[in-house]
Amino acid sequence: MSNPEQPPFRRAVLALNGGPTDERIVRLAAELARPSRAELVAVHVVEIDWTLPLDADVAGRSEATQRVLDLAEAAAEQMHYKIEPVLLQARDVAAALVDEASERGADLLVVGLPYRTRFGGDFAIGRTVPYVLKNAACAVWVVRDPMGEGQS
Repeated sequence: MSNPEQPPFRRAVLALNGGPTDERIVRLAAELARPSRAELVAVHVVEIDWTLPLDADVAGRSEATQRVLDLAEAAAEQMHYKIEPVLLQARDVAAALVDEASERGADLLVVGLPYRTRFGGDFAIGRTVPYVLKNAACAVWVVRDPMGEGQS
């Protein structure tokens, strides 16, 4: 971002998981998107177990799933910004996020990372973030919760 005239992104995919980082991601992206009117796509992926057919309507029947996108839209609205909510079903969340960013021609993919520790106190990063960092063709921003928030 050495050129102050160039916006940081023109289309961003925001990965939402229903956790505490969702609102932080939406607010940050909306604030940074405003000057250039960049497009924001809020994506929530519901992972479908291998025992079910991929087209089983698991996501559509879940109020909790819809609430994730409703809360994201509300957070964007508070920032006076509009986001496009997208609900996906996939076998693997990380691969679905990378594919969605690629298909939409996004130049940024934003993922949240709650601050969690495992037994023994080691910081746990999970498997979604490493996959996205390794495979996304666009820039990736990881928004981590502050220590103490979202610990489990």
